[in-house]
Amino acid sequence: MADLLDRIAGAKLVAVLRVPSVDLVEPTVAALEAGGVTAVELTFTTPGIAPELERTRARHPQLLLGAGTIRTGDQARAAAAAAAGVDFLVSPHLDLALLEACLATGVPAIPGVLTPSEVAAALGAGAELLKLFPAGSVGPDYLKSLYGPFPGMQVLPTGGIGLAEAAQWLDAGAVAVGLGGELCPPALIEASRFTELTENARHFREALG
Repeated sequence: MADLLDRIAGAKLVAVLRVPSVDLVEPTVAALEAGGVTAVELTFTTPGIAPELERTRARHPQLLLGAGTIRTGDQARAAAAAAAGVDFLVSPHLDLALLEACLATGVPAIPGVLTPSEVAAALGAGAELLKLFPAGSVGPDYLKSLYGPFPGMQVLPTGGIGLAEAAQWLDAGAVAVGLGGELCPPALIEASRFTELTENARHFREALG
């Protein structure tokens, strides 16, 4: 986990990629990488994503690759299979049985939390990095408040974070920020406007320093 934390901190952002078809994964990942993005989370909301994880790893060996929106133990095990080569697993919510299944794979798991009770439960169950979701609904000051009772907590805020707010989350103490539709607008992806997507990625990377 220490290595993962270092790599995520170095990436500063994790692109959360939700696309309607696996055919759009490769051109989108390539466009993001061209814009300076070094960490991508492919989500299980895309049909057939499990085998695409393996293909993405083969095409982009240096990419920090995660599997997200994991809601079942079977999804966790499929994503953590050696062939998939993922670096981390992400769930949108806190389910202690699911977190246990994710941790059992040996791949670092990042559960979704929002409330202090969820933070405490996730940390108590062995999570070392937490996904604050939906972060945009609470703001960076909320994260600062959480550090009072949970000093040293490692957090990846995700959900509803725009270009103007991204750096504020890092200033508030976040390890990095998770960016979905704000970084990867569905309209650009579905229209194959990948050059514009690359430029959008560059803007976010520049904003984060």
